[in-house]
Amino acid sequence: MINTHPISAPVTVWYGGTFDPPHRGHQEIVHRLTTWPGVEQVVVTPAYLNPFKHTTLASAEQRLEWVHQIFDAPTVWIDAGEINAGKSIYTIDTLNRLKPHFDIRYIAIGADNLERIGDWHAFDQLNRQYTWLVFDRGEEASGYELLRAYQRIPLDIPVSSSHIRANNALDDVDPRIANDVQTLLTKGTQ
Repeated sequence: MINTHPISAPVTVWYGGTFDPPHRGHQEIVHRLTTWPGVEQVVVTPAYLNPFKHTTLASAEQRLEWVHQIFDAPTVWIDAGEINAGKSIYTIDTLNRLKPHFDIRYIAIGADNLERIGDWHAFDQLNRQYTWLVFDRGEEASGYELLRAYQRIPLDIPVSSSHIRANNALDDVDPRIANDVQTLLTKGTQ
């Protein structure tokens, strides 16, 4: 069941991530956001490198290309700003850069991000300015207590990019990018 509490005016939702690789869960999140009452647009920002990670399977350019291929709804705008910067960028800086162009009031995250949410750069400012849309795969997650305003949205797709990378599991990878992902996974095990 999709949680469809209406959002209070036509607004934009921001959804960032490493998308290494993007998978069916990411696609479902974007689909739900684009069909949510009151959401006019979803901005998807692939990270050059998550500040909490040291490496990625795919290059930043490859992940950006994948995101363009699989998030192809007319109300999705792909933001290449972090990739083009060629370095790790904090969420607050990305949102401040986008602010003149979009009325972003919501940040969409997976519940797995809650583990380190308090460590995000400028978390207190993000928490004051935005409402969190937390997509929850049913795992126990602590961190909700830190959020000022949030909606918890069930996501019954138990897949993660780390699982795909660790297990060479392509079942939840879109067929449009599956061969590219398989090639990188094969290179990584050689």
